Amino acid sequence: MNILILGSGGREHALAWATLQNPKCDKLIVAPGNAGIAQIAECAALDINDGAAVAEFSSENAIDLVIVGPEAPLAAGVSDRLREAGLAVFGPSAAAARLEASKSFTKEICDAAKAPTASYGHFTDAEAAKAHVRAEGAPIVVKADGLAAGKGVIIAETVAEAEAAIDDMFGGSFGEAGAEVVIEEFMTGEEASFFVLVDGETCLPIGTAQDHKRVGEGDTGPNTGGMGAYSPAPIMDDSVTQKALDEIVRPTMAEMAARGMPYSGVLYVGLMIENGQPRLVEYNVRFGDPECQVLMLRLGAQALDLMQACAEGRLDQAQVTWADDHAMTVVLAAEGYPGSYEKGSAIKELDGLPEDSFNMVFHAGTAAKDGQVVAVGGRVLNATARGSTLQEARDRAYALVDGVDWPQGFCRRDIGWRAL
Repeated sequence: MNILILGSGGREHALAWATLQNPKCDKLIVAPGNAGIAQIAECAALDINDGAAVAEFSSENAIDLVIVGPEAPLAAGVSDRLREAGLAVFGPSAAAARLEASKSFTKEICDAAKAPTASYGHFTDAEAAKAHVRAEGAPIVVKADGLAAGKGVIIAETVAEAEAAIDDMFGGSFGEAGAEVVIEEFMTGEEASFFVLVDGETCLPIGTAQDHKRVGEGDTGPNTGGMGAYSPAPIMDDSVTQKALDEIVRPTMAEMAARGMPYSGVLYVGLMIENGQPRLVEYNVRFGDPECQVLMLRLGAQALDLMQACAEGRLDQAQVTWADDHAMTVVLAAEGYPGSYEKGSAIKELDGLPEDSFNMVFHAGTAAKDGQVVAVGGRVLNATARGSTLQEARDRAYALVDGVDWPQGFCRRDIGWRAL
């Protein structure tokens, strides 16, 4: 098989790594890729949000399967354009991708499906939003309605913080994503991520994870795209997993199908769990980043078989084989992230680190320049490891971190602290 993966982050490096473990992969191209991906696959300069360009490239390169990594191409309808061209695609249609692209749409679907989630209000006007906040009190959650690269969510501890977040969003801090806002009840409990493959009909759970969104140790400071993750999530026992599937995922998928927008791809189900009862925090229409990294290290070669079965509508014949193991990833980020940060600093000593099914450093925001790997993003590397226990996976992941020579980077030293 010839396979094309769209994207350039740590998620896509992990997808590429897992894909290459499978002998049915004859040729792998990643567009646009990064410095780490370029060491294992061919990288192509391609506008991944241009469906016509991706379809033409796929035709020219005899691509059999396209795996769409990030949310932006999905929201832009790239998978629709590829399906029209007769290609097998792993990723939902633009209509179905609204589950991530519009928080108010998701709430509407949840209401119709009776899926348990936070109470909310949807606003197109700052003053009405502020009046709602004053009536409800704090803590409260303010969300940009559209895509904001994982950063359009403010957990406001005070009414004043919430009002400032509303002003920021309507003031353009998140671009078009903040033209409308959703204000939600602050849910208490423990958060976890549940990943399910869906082919329009069959829902197949493929794993759980927990990530650390906040930049500071002890889960403090501003939200980021994620500073680390581990899998499986201890709180997602069989009972909670079954409730999430029966009460949230399946009713949502049935409602989507009834509306003529059947879902096909991976569904990332963000959950808040309290007293054994899961409630929906959010849906994402792609693998989480950095959760994908721990899932791929645990799934290995079978990840490609599962994604292909999903794209071809054969999930009813597929099954997931899990090893009884654990994985952890630690994000190395540029000093200053999630605020402003320097680009172009050199990262050294990567060549001497182990690369096998138990130890991988996945590249996120890197590029090759003058024979060196340089940092070009906020989240730059993902030190990822497996072990028979979470402690063993943690020890291996931090050993990888300590092997990297990059003074301009930092990481959290407490990833997995809740579970451990």
